Amino acid sequence: MLQRVACHRDQQMEWANRKSGSGIQAAIDLTAGAAAGTACVLTGQPFDTIKVKMQTFPGLYKGLTDCFLKTYTQVGFRGLYKGTGPALIAHVSQNSVLFMCYGFCQQFVRAVVGVDKQAKLSDLQTATAGSLASAFAALVLCPTELVKCRLQTMHELEMSGKIAKSHKTIWSVVTSVLRKDGPLGFYYGLSSTLLQEVPGYFFFFGGYELSRSFFASGQSKDELGPVPLMVSGGIAGICLWLVVFPVDCIKSRIQVLSMYGKQAGFISTLLSVVRNEGIGALYSGLKATMIRAVPANGALFLAYEHSRKMMMSQLEAH
Repeated sequence: MLQRVACHRDQQMEWANRKSGSGIQAAIDLTAGAAAGTACVLTGQPFDTIKVKMQTFPGLYKGLTDCFLKTYTQVGFRGLYKGTGPALIAHVSQNSVLFMCYGFCQQFVRAVVGVDKQAKLSDLQTATAGSLASAFAALVLCPTELVKCRLQTMHELEMSGKIAKSHKTIWSVVTSVLRKDGPLGFYYGLSSTLLQEVPGYFFFFGGYELSRSFFASGQSKDELGPVPLMVSGGIAGICLWLVVFPVDCIKSRIQVLSMYGKQAGFISTLLSVVRNEGIGALYSGLKATMIRAVPANGALFLAYEHSRKMMMSQLEAH
């Protein structure tokens, strides 16, 4: 009897340790994701601003350099960092949720394919886990991305006469959305965000893992130095944006132009852009995005891998 009780107690302790371990793991992934999001925004924000401006108002700018010079002349250098506050909130929250859910989704993929919980996933399986995790991150990203895009294009909206009064702060944009459309107004562009994130992050994580496998050359991918990690992150960013850029263009338009009237849905907006401006308009701002992709996503994965490794080693030391 006593033996049975002791055995039952040991099972309970093992279960409790496993539960607390998974909770700690989730907290580490969430914190590392927050560090990754911060590094990404601080590295790439000026190029992101130019991308959104060119996507939403392609007729105003001849190209990347023209957009940069006009923004600098009209609004100053701070104009390139418009929307940094919501961008930080967007990327920190998105990457926190993304990498936390990424850990859970990896376990889900392991369960589906029937391998051990500690088994290494293939690059394809890892990409699938990242794609699944992105669906959860999109729910956090959509509202903050909407506020960021509106702040980034405020000057163009004023110049084109679309809006009479400027909303220059995060709070003024938030209150205008709540007043006009209520809480659901923050989810304009959600379908295009999901359409962008889910396939996009399959190629994002797939590109990253394949690049790491290439640099590791049969060795452990966990032992790669900062340069291969950053190059792999840059390749991941390029893979993501080459696949999803036209969808991102439509998302930016829906989120910005819904500010002054009821904006059409994804299909209607896409057809309208192609019919009136040509397919090329869907790729306006691509150059700025490609330039931004390498340092921003390189910094993202470097921050994620190193902060996660540091926290894991601290945990193991205790």
